[in-house]
Amino acid sequence: MKIKSQQNFYSGIMFAAVGAAFSIGATNYNLGEAARMGPGYFPLVLGALLCVLGLLVMLTGITVNTSDGQPIGKIAWKPLSLVIGANLLFGVLLGGIREFDIPAMGLMVAIYAMVIVACMAGPQFAMKRALILATILAIGSYLVFILGLGLQFQVWPTFIS
Repeated sequence: MKIKSQQNFYSGIMFAAVGAAFSIGATNYNLGEAARMGPGYFPLVLGALLCVLGLLVMLTGITVNTSDGQPIGKIAWKPLSLVIGANLLFGVLLGGIREFDIPAMGLMVAIYAMVIVACMAGPQFAMKRALILATILAIGSYLVFILGLGLQFQVWPTFIS
């Protein structure tokens, strides 16, 4: 068996592994049934679908010929670390860390910080575009999660509200 597209083959393995991990992790929760779904039902189904999709992508990496074999390029560490860091920063700013005396800054500050840091991962960073995107996301999040769903998030930092 020869791998004809390294990118498809290894990305399929990654998708299948992540899907299998979520499916296995979902079995720790009550699954329920289709009519009365438990908290583990949806992650189990999505994980299984991701696993099947990964296997299909992996299969195309073995069967479909490409001109250069689509080798895997080098890992883009800067964008990878900035996107992961943006998500971690969002979590820290949204909830704070009591052990380190980092206060919760609220949903709006967390969204702006996350979007600005994540936009730095792109090839061309423009602060104006990042602020416009953050504003649209902040307004949309407020409308959907706070007003629409009635979730109890801290919206602003405690020193403002």
